[in-house]
Amino acid sequence: MPSRPNNIETLNRAIHRLHGCDSTHVESVRVVEYFDGAVAWQGVVEVFDLIDHPTAERAYAWAHETDEGKIRYVAVLHKPPVDTPGAAVRALIAAEQQK
Repeated sequence: MPSRPNNIETLNRAIHRLHGCDSTHVESVRVVEYFDGAVAWQGVVEVFDLIDHPTAERAYAWAHETDEGKIRYVAVLHKPPVDTPGAAVRALIAAEQQK
């Protein structure tokens, strides 16, 4: 799941499409996740504050390339157990492995 350069406006639109609310960019966080001593994912996760979302105040978003070579936009809500950018990446990796 290679990381892609993030475009804040594109990720804002993805958050709106996926979660039905507007958002404001807070910060960019570099994340490196390891599995069995090897890098499983590395890239930058964008942190957004959500505006008027009914159950979350924050989201973590990034773009990555799929196995088919397409760009996928991800926006994970800040809800337990997801409480950091790294936890958002781990949640996506776990969800992908369950498929």
